[in-house]
Amino acid sequence: MTQSESRLMRWMEKKTDSSAGLEPGDFDREHVAKVIRAMGLLFGAEHRWFRVEARGWENVPPSPAMIVSNHSGGTLILDSWGLGYAWHTHFRVSRPLHVLGHELFFSIPSIGRAFAKSGVLRAQPSTAENVLVHWKHDLLVMPGGDVDVWRPYRERYKVKFAGRRGYARTAMKARVPIVPVANAGAHETLRVISDGQWLAKMLRFPKLFRARVLPVHLSIPWGLTIGPWPHIAPPTRLRYRIGPSVLPDEGWPAPGEEPSEARIAAYDAKVRSAVQSLLDDLASDAP
Repeated sequence: MTQSESRLMRWMEKKTDSSAGLEPGDFDREHVAKVIRAMGLLFGAEHRWFRVEARGWENVPPSPAMIVSNHSGGTLILDSWGLGYAWHTHFRVSRPLHVLGHELFFSIPSIGRAFAKSGVLRAQPSTAENVLVHWKHDLLVMPGGDVDVWRPYRERYKVKFAGRRGYARTAMKARVPIVPVANAGAHETLRVISDGQWLAKMLRFPKLFRARVLPVHLSIPWGLTIGPWPHIAPPTRLRYRIGPSVLPDEGWPAPGEEPSEARIAAYDAKVRSAVQSLLDDLASDAP
């Protein structure tokens, strides 16, 4: 690590709220209810800016469960907002849903605390396991992260988990089912030409920011631009399909047992296949 890189890392650590996003108990139902009411100005009913349509609620098992979805829509992460809105509207804020998020969410303390009250947690295996095992709350994971959310427009109906399988390990160790979810619509609000992985690697983004992409996209108001800039999203339908729970073929590992890499890979492949199948259904039913 160069001296400038070291200074950048120290600055980010100093700016980050070291406590926010670590405790599931920070989830605040009253705060979430207020957020959902505010989101109702944009999401939900047919006359709103973003029309949220979710099907398959009958497939959601009792808590705790891990919800695993593809990721879409660039820096705005409209798919996450839409799914959160659909979840808390359906369950009337009675069933906490935690989301694993990037460290940058907590780089501004006031914003980090607000996210924590909404259920967002740092993307750490120990935190995820704490949610599922000790708190017995549901957990939303979008394994593809930046690679998936900035996949090219031509691949908008393709799941890209980028080889990340930690979620499968966590679910197996916690012995909780994985509920596959596919979303479509958020990627229609911009045109991602390239995820720019080659450029991000050249500029050392994976090391500096835990980011593997530097996207090239057409979006409002920027036009053709480079970088993960938030954009103005035109009206769109945010569509979700929830599939039946996916369980590992060989059953759960014994309590405290570390699952083998082969079992983790097999479980990951099974989950990805389930999400891709749901995404194919959305593609065939595209407006």
